[in-house]
Amino acid sequence: MRRILLVGAGHAHLAVLRSLAKEALYGARVTLVTPLARQIYSGMLPGVVAGHYGLQESQIDIEALCGRAYVEFAAGRVDALDLQARRASLDDGSKLDYDAVSLNPGSVVESSLPGAERTLAVKPIDEFLAAIDGKRLVRVAIIGAGAAGAELAMALAYRGAAVTLYSDRPTLPGVAGERIALALRRGRVDFRPGMSVSAVEEGPTIIAGPSRQEFDIVIRATGSAAPAWIASSGLMVDGLGFAMVHDTLQSVSHPEVFISGDCATMRDAPHPRSGVYAVRHGESLAVNFRSLVSGKPLEPYLPQARALVLLSCGGRYAIAQRGGWTAEGAWAWRWKDWIDRRWLSSLRG
Repeated sequence: MRRILLVGAGHAHLAVLRSLAKEALYGARVTLVTPLARQIYSGMLPGVVAGHYGLQESQIDIEALCGRAYVEFAAGRVDALDLQARRASLDDGSKLDYDAVSLNPGSVVESSLPGAERTLAVKPIDEFLAAIDGKRLVRVAIIGAGAAGAELAMALAYRGAAVTLYSDRPTLPGVAGERIALALRRGRVDFRPGMSVSAVEEGPTIIAGPSRQEFDIVIRATGSAAPAWIASSGLMVDGLGFAMVHDTLQSVSHPEVFISGDCATMRDAPHPRSGVYAVRHGESLAVNFRSLVSGKPLEPYLPQARALVLLSCGGRYAIAQRGGWTAEGAWAWRWKDWIDRRWLSSLRG
């Protein structure tokens, strides 16, 4: 019987578990290892911060989902991979052996900024929420004006904080950039495009060019980075440390290793790192795990040409984008709410 180890409970592995809950995978012993038995759904994080959702309605019960999928649940965090021995090491010293392993631990927040230790990273999400829970945040700085930073800035402003959003880019990226910039200003976010943060000093105090400004808290929502242990394991990675994969989501250097979601780069068809693509990764993985066990050829994953993006704007209002089309309104927030609730419902059985 093959031993398949799933590392992490990102969107891709959640989609795999959903598939296995509908139709069990016979001929394999599947184990999922992830730090938490219950975790917040990342798509609802801005809504939780803004107060639209409670923790219970935005959580995924990973352990219960594993039970329905006939998958063994193991609480822990993988911090090393021995590719030769086919063994994963956990941060508590325990080991898990495998015949095939699938990595979907998600990305981490890039931390090269001097003084990064004085900031609060937006990931892991559950740790972030625990750090701000019950606190009255008055003066908040956010470093990084990507989708995560912009959504979080508007959510915190909606709940009454004075938020300053720093961006090293002169404009927001993407065709919806101007809509997002206007939404930030409507939401009373002090948006500072082209103002790169050079360091965070005691206070915490933001250093940006000649400017020095102290805040109650500095939140780091800068670029994503792959967990360091992926590169140190010996897997082939790209220049940023993300694992390189074929169209079957297998490592280009170790075919017994599958990588999906934020920590993977498809060599021949690179695409954005987002939950929409990661769910499709998981659907492809579920098909290929069944093929792997039955000895059939694996099928390629074909990324969609365009993906829908829905960005919440603090209140029950959102911006929609798909390809070159953009729009906004309360209806877009209701659309996002419906999609998010439907996803969670599909994981709860």
